[in-house]
Formats: sequence, structure tokens, C-alpha cells
Amino acid sequence: MAQQHLEPPTDSPAGPMSGDALAGYLRAQATEFLRSLRQHRENGTDAGTTARAKPRTESRAESRDMSRAGDNGSGESVDAARALRRSARRISGSLHTFRPLLDAEWSEGMRPELAWLSGTLAREHAYAARLERLIGALNRLSGAAGFPAQAAQDTGAPAKGSLTVGAAKAGALLDRQLTLARTRAHSAALQALGSSRFHAVADSVAVLASEVPLTPAAATADLRPLAAAASDRLTDAVAALPLVTAGHPYNAEALVHGLSADTAPHPQDAPWHQVRLLLRLHRYACEVLYGEGAPIDVRLLRAGQALNRHRDAAEAAAAAAAAARTPRIAPATAYALGVLHADQRHEVEAARFAFQQNWQKETVRTP
Repeated sequence: MAQQHLEPPTDSPAGPMSGDALAGYLRAQATEFLRSLRQHRENGTDAGTTARAKPRTESRAESRDMSRAGDNGSGESVDAARALRRSARRISGSLHTFRPLLDAEWSEGMRPELAWLSGTLAREHAYAARLERLIGALNRLSGAAGFPAQAAQDTGAPAKGSLTVGAAKAGALLDRQLTLARTRAHSAALQALGSSRFHAVADSVAVLASEVPLTPAAATADLRPLAAAASDRLTDAVAALPLVTAGHPYNAEALVHGLSADTAPHPQDAPWHQVRLLLRLHRYACEVLYGEGAPIDVRLLRAGQALNRHRDAAEAAAAAAAAARTPRIAPATAYALGVLHADQRHEVEAARFAFQQNWQKETVRTP
């Protein structure tokens, strides 16, 4: 298969781009990081205060209103945490791509700390999304609409297409395991945000918001060769993928080794996950070069969405397989989890097909 190279935007700057563009981008992301951190602390505190200050003599209407206010505060806190991760990823990715233009000791110390923070904050949301995905798949495979128990409670009538005993027990097992994992991830995130390690990261980002430690050569260096190197790494990684196989629908390649006793993640997934990370680094490099007003590459956007679906399906399949290894579960439960695992591996295959179809298209950009 011919190797397809990425093309820069047609309205790219004609002259060289110096380290000033990188410094401005890092300062902007650092400012966004600090703003999101302040919003997260304020909303988290407000939500906790609302829950603790609820009087015992309040009416039901007042209780519902205050609960709704607490939910709004919690939702804003989740949005702030998401924005915090977004800024941390962009700072870390830019430090990786343009590291020759930055103080080596400082950037090498910051990158793993930002990766630790982003990963810690992402786990709680990932477990919640994984549970929702798996429960939804169980209902879909059983012919049930939505969440049968909730639908029956809301309408007062039995749900259509209720889960079988095995599927219901499989859902309950997944709910227990992933809810416990989510609770632990939530506690870990709270501990991380109150740790001295996080405060050190926040202090470093605060310094970055005002002063970027560029090397002396950055003033005259051109950013475009470093961004092109990131693009080349992405192109080379995509070329190593089995795109010919992925281009055939229902090839069942994602189901290979599905009955392996090895509990490690599927080794065939790793190259696709790596491409997803490299695509993200390429996108961040383009943001540094062209700013927020750069045209959107629809092909890369959809390819990235397919890789996100690939990651989510692969992790959901791993969760179903882990649940199926639970000792002393009923055969019907194990069967339901096996069907669920196969379903998610088919979703992995579908995501690979979607990526292949989008990657082979000609570049289309929107203004």
C-alpha cells in the first residue's frame, strides 16, 4: 500500500516560525491550566459545601433544588477537570515535539509529571464511560431498549426485551467491579490534587505562564522541521499498520487470540494505540504552528475519532474478559460476558475499518 504523507495547510506561514510562537502557545495553555484548576477547586468546594450544609428540616422541593445545584456544581467540576487534562496533554505534547528548543532538564522533568496528572484525572471518567458502554452493549445484545430496570421504574410497566438471567448477572458483576474501580480512581484523583507532587506541578505551570525556558537558539530556530518530524513519525507508524487487512469488512482479525489465557492486553492493539498518540502529537504541533484559526483537516479528525473508538472498545473488551475470569461465576454469566467480549472486539475491528477508510481519503479541510 502506498504511503500517504500529510500535507500542511495551504495557508501556512511563508517565513520561518521562531520559538516565540511556541512560547506563546505554552503560555496560553499554562494560563488555561491555571484557570481550569481554579474553577475545579471552586466548583468542587461549592458542591461539597452544598451537600454538607443541607438542613434536616428542608422540604422535598428544597431538597430537590439543592441536590440539583450540587449536581450542577459536580458537572462543572467534571468539565474543569477535563479542561485541566486537555491543557496538561497539550503542554506535555509540545514539550515532547519541540524539546530541542526548550531547557532539557526542565522539560524532561515536566513531561512525566504532566502525564501522571492527566492519567490520574482521566481514570474516573474512563471507568464510568466503560461501564456505560458495556451495559449499553448488554442491553443491545439482549434486545432491550436502554436500561430495562430504569425504564420499568419510570413507566411502571415491565421493560420490553428484558435481560436474560446471565446477562443481568453479567451486568451486575461489571457494575460492581467498575464502580469499585471508579471509586478508587476518584479517591486517587482527590489525593493527587492535594499532594505535594501536584502542587509542585502547579507551581511549575504557574512559572510557565509567565516565562518559558527556551534555549538561546530558539530565537532564530524554525519550528516547522520539528513539526514535520512529528508528522513523519505518524506517517511511518500508520504505514506499519495492517491497513490492507483492516480494509476488508468482517475480517475477524481483532478476534485472534480471543481465548488466550494471557491476561495482558491484545498485542495487536498496541500499534493502533501508538498511532492514536502520534496523531494527537501531530495535531498539537499544528496548533503551535497555525493557532486556533487553522483550517480543520476533516480526514485526520475522523481518523482520530475512529482511533478513540478503537481504544474504548479494546478497553471495554478487556474489562469483559477480566470479569469473566471471576471465580465461581455461573455458566450463563460467563457465556454472556464471552458474547460481550466478542461484541467489543468486533467494535475494535469496525473502528480499524473506519480508520482505514478515512486515512485513505484525500485531504479535505474546512475553513
